[in-house]
Amino acid sequence: MIDMLTDLATTVTAAASRLPADLAAHGPWGAGGFSPWFLLFPLFWILVIGLFIFFARRTWRRNHEWATARGGESVLRERYARGEINESEYNERLQVLRGDQK
Repeated sequence: MIDMLTDLATTVTAAASRLPADLAAHGPWGAGGFSPWFLLFPLFWILVIGLFIFFARRTWRRNHEWATARGGESVLRERYARGEINESEYNERLQVLRGDQK
């Protein structure tokens, strides 16, 4: 019985002493082969950054187009409010700005 316990203790000690050497030689993935799973993390961040850029540019473009279109109308409203143009001229120019020419 004592010999069996001695053999078990020797086996456990040998395995424990080999553990750091195996870890240093093969890394935390063990003795397995090449695995492409490590590519998922960079691909995930590339996708997130790409989507952020896509939606930021799209939002900026929409806001820029809206500001450009509304900018002319606001100037026209101000000129009408100051009395620089009359109502018929205001309506004509507003139709031109909105593209409602008939």
